[in-house]
Amino acid sequence: MESDLAQRDVIGVQDAVLLEDIHSESIFIDNLEKRFKENLIYTYIGPVLISVNPYKELSTYDAGTVEKYRNVNFYEVPPHVFAVSDTALRAMRGEHADQCILISGESGSGKTEASKKILQFIAAISHNQKIVGSVKEKLLQSNPVLEAFGNAKTNRNNNSSRFGKYMDTEFSSIGEPVGGHILNYLLEKSRVVYQAKGERNFHIFYQLLAGADDALLANLQLTRDPSNYFYTKQGESSKVRQIDDAADFKLVNAAMKVMDLEEAEIGAIFRIIATILHLGNVNFGDNNGRATLDSKNEVNTMAKLLDCSIDSIENALLNKTIDARGDVVTSPLTRDEALYARDALAKAIYGRLFDWLVRKLNESLTKAENQKTLVVGILDIYGFEIFEKNSFEQFCINYCNEKLQQLFIELTLKSEQEEYLREGIQWEPIKYFDNKIIVDLVEEKHKGIIAIMDEECLRPGESSDRTFLAKMNKNLTFHPHFISHEKCDNKGRKTIDRDEFRVLHYAGEVTYNVNGFLDKNNDLLFRDLKEAMSNAKNIIAKETFTKSELTSKKRPDTAASQFKNSLGQLSVILKSKEPSYIRCIKPNDDQVPNKFNRDIVSHQVKYLGLMENLRVRRAGFAYRRPYEGFLNRYKALCPATWPHLKQGMTPKEGVQLLANHLKYGKDDYRMGKTKIFIRLPRTLFETEDAFQKRKNELLAKIQAIWKGRAQRKKYLKIRARIIQVQAKVRKFLAKRRAQKRRWAVAVIRGFIQGFIARNETPSDANKRFLQFVRFQYLLRLSKQLPKSVLEKDKWPERCPKSCEDAHSTLRLLHLRWLVRCYFKNLSPERKKMFELKVLAEKIFDGKKNGYTQTITVWFKTNRLSNEQNTVFKANFENGIKPPNENLIYVCPVVKYDRHGYKPRERILALTDSALYLLDAKDAKTKHRLNFKQLVRVRITKMKDGLVLVNIPEELKKDKGDLILSCDFVFEALTYLIDISKNPELLAIEDTSSITHRMIDGKEGIIEVTTNGGATGIMKGKNGHLIVVSQ
Repeated sequence: MESDLAQRDVIGVQDAVLLEDIHSESIFIDNLEKRFKENLIYTYIGPVLISVNPYKELSTYDAGTVEKYRNVNFYEVPPHVFAVSDTALRAMRGEHADQCILISGESGSGKTEASKKILQFIAAISHNQKIVGSVKEKLLQSNPVLEAFGNAKTNRNNNSSRFGKYMDTEFSSIGEPVGGHILNYLLEKSRVVYQAKGERNFHIFYQLLAGADDALLANLQLTRDPSNYFYTKQGESSKVRQIDDAADFKLVNAAMKVMDLEEAEIGAIFRIIATILHLGNVNFGDNNGRATLDSKNEVNTMAKLLDCSIDSIENALLNKTIDARGDVVTSPLTRDEALYARDALAKAIYGRLFDWLVRKLNESLTKAENQKTLVVGILDIYGFEIFEKNSFEQFCINYCNEKLQQLFIELTLKSEQEEYLREGIQWEPIKYFDNKIIVDLVEEKHKGIIAIMDEECLRPGESSDRTFLAKMNKNLTFHPHFISHEKCDNKGRKTIDRDEFRVLHYAGEVTYNVNGFLDKNNDLLFRDLKEAMSNAKNIIAKETFTKSELTSKKRPDTAASQFKNSLGQLSVILKSKEPSYIRCIKPNDDQVPNKFNRDIVSHQVKYLGLMENLRVRRAGFAYRRPYEGFLNRYKALCPATWPHLKQGMTPKEGVQLLANHLKYGKDDYRMGKTKIFIRLPRTLFETEDAFQKRKNELLAKIQAIWKGRAQRKKYLKIRARIIQVQAKVRKFLAKRRAQKRRWAVAVIRGFIQGFIARNETPSDANKRFLQFVRFQYLLRLSKQLPKSVLEKDKWPERCPKSCEDAHSTLRLLHLRWLVRCYFKNLSPERKKMFELKVLAEKIFDGKKNGYTQTITVWFKTNRLSNEQNTVFKANFENGIKPPNENLIYVCPVVKYDRHGYKPRERILALTDSALYLLDAKDAKTKHRLNFKQLVRVRITKMKDGLVLVNIPEELKKDKGDLILSCDFVFEALTYLIDISKNPELLAIEDTSSITHRMIDGKEGIIEVTTNGGATGIMKGKNGHLIVVSQ
């Protein structure tokens, strides 16, 4: 523990006893918060462990952690639930004394998890013998069963224990678990019939509906939806995100088998649970003050599940029988009485089922007869509870906490006194609040609240919750810890209603609403219902509702008296054992990690009595440690004890020398028989700070000496190795130099021989020289390569004779590579132009004059003037052209009429489907020819723009072939051939005359001539069309 004192400003102190101000609750909570933020959830108050619920999984419970805390002194390791567990086990084995671990705290503070970790530690350190392994498994598997039947979701905790539990784990003489026994206290049976909004019934109801297979549900006549059942839908919180009911059902089923429950018993359990669900759906009507069943379906189902008579169940729910001194009277129930009887039966069935389960678990954990055992008990009990509305259950729970607080203070003082007595230290009386006065207020015979409540329950005549309150007002008027509306002054009456009373508990004031106290205390079940259940053949119902109960004339104890007696027995059990304590705290109400709400923690610190505990522990001496441990840690602070005590000196004498050297004041410490007692934490902190400073000094000296020796040793080894390496390196370098000289001579000789024979056929004599020449050639060439296709003429002309073939081959390859790079970088549009140019070359090269002059001119897709383009776009592109056609090419042309050959300006447009001839003025369609309709397109070989388009004869509306003159004849016809994909469409005529078809089958003649002065197209005197070209 002392090892962490140097970091106390960051992570706090591990033991709150070492806090400077033990009266400041704020400083105490500060310490808890520091540790919580560092994921250190455990803190000590002397031997008491405080556990703050982290609401997340921590990595401090694995096998390595178990070994760390196994058989280790309590104060040699950081606070942990494993440390408490190991201390209790070692004390049990070493002193042969029974132990108990008391776990307390609010709902949601982690009590159940703490008990699980204790059982996990016990199981982990036990040997894996067959019997031991079976007991370990049963102890571990008892938790899922008890949680399923005894835990529920509340607004404060998704897995709140709604009962108290004391579990004895029995160990053999060698410390191995061989058996166990469980006691349960005050199961919250009222939850079976009522749940507040946001809460649920016990887990088992939802687990059965979610996890049972369809066959089982059908057999139980249940559906999966909890909202179909009155006893599971009231809280409107059937589904909980963090709970997997279906998976938990499988775990519970498997755990019940580990508990040695037979299949028939497990089936009977599920039938009991189903019976309760169906019972909640039984509704009653009112017939002139008599209760009637709204429907018998649920009653019939209950009778089937319980294997009993339908009539007996029906009569028991509608009537009650009273045996008054031999006179048996049966009277019908009112509707309210029937509802009360229904709920009372549900609570009784579930409560007895829970007791039966605990009894069965105890039977499976029973050790072999005549085997002597030691015991470690674990008490997981509810913490102090204050709600907005507190009822009978909170009264019993808080009474339990008062009783345990009284026991805790008593046992703590007793252990302190015993330690002082053992060590020979004078005992100094400690002031503390003795809550016996509050315990007596509740349990004192004939005078306490329980006695008054029992008297009201048992007395003849009309008794009610109000008469109970009136009687308390009469009998407890002058008790300082009892307040009621009648007893208060005017100011106090504003805070307490007429049907409430207030108890000033050790942990704070709690106001209880008296309504329902007598009913819950009576916990009565009508005789008819008992009789109906005792006649059931369900094995659990038959065993829990006995015939002898019907014949017994003794009135059963009230619930409060039973609880009081149970607490009395528990006190006897705990006093007979050596106690250890775990106080659990929840850091927030949201159940989220990394959130520390100081108000909520302060509330719990007060209710758990932690400050009182701290003051009791610190009333004497804050720190105590055996002499050997104290001396081993701090002996470096005194020259007389460092590094070793003088021979013959005892550890006690060494500690005395150490205390004198550190100048401890006379009242700062006491020397016991085996321990040193230090009164104030400040004295220990100063000692620890001095030790940390001294440790650094010693470490520096040790490091210097060790480093010096290590470096000297290392130097000598390195020096010897260097000498060896130097000798070998010199030898190696000499050999390498000689070898290199021989190699150099051979290379030079070969180079000279190769130079002499450089122009001869390659041979061994000139092979290396030629290779060198090629290398140098390639190196020079790589620096002189043309960078683009346009620089192809810059290829180096000269090369060595041996590289001539490679020279020409590389030139061709490099040129192709440049061309390839050029084409790869072309845009899709430019690439298309190249393809058209290639197509034009294929069509016209050597076939038509004037082609070579157009090679360097890039094609365009539009040759119209700006004025023409405006008309073309407005009328053709946006109107005439079908939407599914794409315009490819457009240019101006001159059309010659068939008769008279009068020239007319036209626009030639090519789409991806047809050829259009448009009026140049308004771009209206004159001709539209599908490419498949074109017969042939004829041109001359000469350098002219004549284009003759042959049209099929059946197209009479076109009046014969089209005669066009185009200035861009190569461009237009290339686009035409590319679009139509029909190279054979074009015919280049090498003739002086060309005939064309006119309407009615007549033919016209076009004469092609090179004679004449000017070039062009005109009508001749002979009536023919004359084309003059070069």
